[in-house]
Amino acid sequence: MEFLVYLVLGGFAGVLAGLFGVGGGMIIVPVLVYSFAVQGFSPDVLTHMAVGTSLATIAFTSINAIRAHHLKGAVRWHLFVWMTLGIVFGTALGALTAATLAGPLLQKIIGVFAICVAAQMAFELRPKAALDVPGKPGLTLAGGFIGWASAIFGIGGGSLTVPFLVWRSVPMQQAVATSSACGLTIAIAGAISFIVTGWAIEPRPEWSLGYVYLPAVIGIAATSMLSAGFGARLAHRLSQRLLKRLFALLLLCVGINFLM
Repeated sequence: MEFLVYLVLGGFAGVLAGLFGVGGGMIIVPVLVYSFAVQGFSPDVLTHMAVGTSLATIAFTSINAIRAHHLKGAVRWHLFVWMTLGIVFGTALGALTAATLAGPLLQKIIGVFAICVAAQMAFELRPKAALDVPGKPGLTLAGGFIGWASAIFGIGGGSLTVPFLVWRSVPMQQAVATSSACGLTIAIAGAISFIVTGWAIEPRPEWSLGYVYLPAVIGIAATSMLSAGFGARLAHRLSQRLLKRLFALLLLCVGINFLM
């Protein structure tokens, strides 16, 4: 029954990623928190396992998106390379930061972030191009911060990377494509970091590697990789404004619930 939940969750997350251009982590983490609680996971580890597991699934689900963007020539690979240098270190630091936080406090931090993303989507808040593309040190520093925050929230970083690149005068399509590539690095580095930081932590459930729960990774990855394409096609048929506001309402409810 739990595995069926993961299959459904993966399909839902994939559709959302295709519809809104945001990583499935924003919905995967909250649902995993609830699911792990029902399964009786220890409150001390269930939030950390939800974050680590979410990052591991994004490593699989982002591959198709990167391939599609690359075929269209939209990925700015030179930006990706220098941001990745910072992302690797920042993601490892983010995993270490999350490991020092108690589960309930980590939930509240994720809840605040969910509310912020909800506000951004509901009111369509977008930065305007104000500055030129930064140099190599600036890209590396930005990558470090994005990797650090993404590891704490269990996301691929799109809600942070895209606004940053648009602010630095990168066209939206290229910003989304480059963000997808950065998301793969965040997911891989984050998953490895959460495996390492959670390796000696008890009590963890069976079939887990550190803070990564393998049955959930397999189930979510299996369906989300297939459903993302359906979500992208559906996005061209439905009202984007209405869909974003509905999703924002969902995130708002999740955020409030986590805070309470």
